[in-house]
Formats: sequence, C-alpha cells, structure tokens
Amino acid sequence: MNTYYVKRIIAMIVTLWLILTATFFLMHSIPGSPFNEERTTNEAVQKNLEAYFHLDEPLIVQYGNYLKQVITLDFGPSIKKSSQTVNEMLGRGFPISFELGMWTLAVAVVSGITLGVIAALRHNGVIDYLAMTFAVIGISVPNFVMATLLIQQLAVSHPIFPVATWSSPKHMVLPVLALATGPMAIIARLTRSSMLEVLTQDYIRTAKAKGLSPVKIVFKHALRNALLPVVTVLGTLAASILTGTFVIEKIFAIPGMGKYFVDSIGTRDYPVIMGTTVFYSAVLVAMLLLVDIAYGILDPRIKMGKKEGK
Repeated sequence: MNTYYVKRIIAMIVTLWLILTATFFLMHSIPGSPFNEERTTNEAVQKNLEAYFHLDEPLIVQYGNYLKQVITLDFGPSIKKSSQTVNEMLGRGFPISFELGMWTLAVAVVSGITLGVIAALRHNGVIDYLAMTFAVIGISVPNFVMATLLIQQLAVSHPIFPVATWSSPKHMVLPVLALATGPMAIIARLTRSSMLEVLTQDYIRTAKAKGLSPVKIVFKHALRNALLPVVTVLGTLAASILTGTFVIEKIFAIPGMGKYFVDSIGTRDYPVIMGTTVFYSAVLVAMLLLVDIAYGILDPRIKMGKKEGK
C-alpha cells in the first residue's frame, strides 16, 4: 500500500480518538446526571442505576472502559432505552439516514454540475445570472427554513407531496430537496468558476483549433479538470449531508439517526450520544480519504505520497 495512504489511515485513527476523547469529557463535564429527572426521589434507586451503568466509577476508568468498547465496536446499551443497544439503533436508523443522504448527494451533484456548466457556457447571459441568483439563495437559506417553505407550498397550500415518514418515493421528495438545495448551490458556483478558468486554457484552444465538437471539448477535456475543485469540497459536503440530516429528519418524522441523536441529547443518554458521534466522525474522515483517492483518478498527474520532481 502507498505510504501516503498508510499515513492517512493513521491520521484518521488519531482524529477519531481526539473526537471521541473531546466528546466524552465535554459530555461528562456538564453538571448533573442522566437520572436527575427520574420520577423517583429515592436516592438509593438512582445510585443503583448509576452503578449498573458504571457511572459511579472514576471518570478516567469510564473513559478507559469506553475505549475498549469502541475498539470492539460495541457501544453498549442505551441508558434511557435499556432494552436496546446503541448498535441496534445504528443498524436500524443509519440505513434510512444513508438512503436520504445518498439521494440528496445525487441530486445535489448532478443538478449542481449541470447548472454550473450551463452558467459557464452562457457566461454573462440571462441563464448565467439566473443560475447564480438561485445559487446565492440556496446558500443563504438554511435547510430547515427551506423545509418549512417546501412543506407550506408543496404539502399544505398545494397538497402534491406527503409531509411525514419515509415509506414511498413521494415521501422522499421534500426532505431531499430541502437538504440538496444548499450543496447544489455550492457545487454550481464552484463548477461555474472552475469551468470559466479551464475554458481559457491553451489546451482548450488547441482542441477547438483541431475542429473537435463543442460537446467533446466540454465533457472530455474541460469538465474533467474543472471537477477537481468540486471534488475538494465534495468529501466534506457528502459527510455533512450524511451526518447533517438530524433537523430535517425531525421535521419530516423520518425514522433515521436524527431521531435517536436529538432525543439522546435531550435525555442525556451518554452511550447514544457517544455512539452516534463516533460513528458519524468515522464517516466524515472516510469521506475525506475518498476525496484523496478521487484526486488520483480524475488527474493521473497527482501522485500521492511522492514529492514533486521524483
């Protein structure tokens, strides 16, 4: 394996460890206990509950025990839902969140690149101005505000799509649009600016001089190089889409990871908070590694792990 990728994997492990450590100690630094709001006032019952979940042990011991659990990929039982484990929640909720994220990413990438290319080819034209105006609006409006507007216009005022749950393709439309608008706008602006720069390069002029068709020039020569800046942000965008669906899932009552994560914060369910944080952090660093791999595929001149000139 390339030395570069070995170093990247080691850096991923260290990053995950730092995130886990920071989350663990910050979470436990908040005053109180998950059992403070229990209806019983019996202190003995609360102490028994804390002993059962090992919350009565010194913090450093709890930290060491949790590290062992993470290494074995066992995130333990939920405090508030003791009949369920965090692994079961992840297994049940993540496929739904992943499906929502992948559909969102597909819509954002395809529509964003298409919009950016058209805007670049019609530079300073009406289409260019309209596309960039739409992009600015998409970047400026938060996804939860966009979700509210879509529900009002396409579900309440005009009942075209259903509002809640995740049981049919029609249920996917509104949450996917709400999530995809922002990333689509970012991708469109990046694609447009990158395409405008690439279209002025000498090799594009040479391709035109050789009589190549405009379609071949754009898609075979220009677009491939123009996508490099897009790929740079695509890893972070993909991770943010896959991990940032919490609010949208709550708004549309989608039974994904967002439901468990939001509820766990409100109830201070430590294992669920830690499990979802570690899990989604792993998704983020994995996406960043995939971006590096995509660089080499899109541009063979990029040699990972080798110094320039060798």
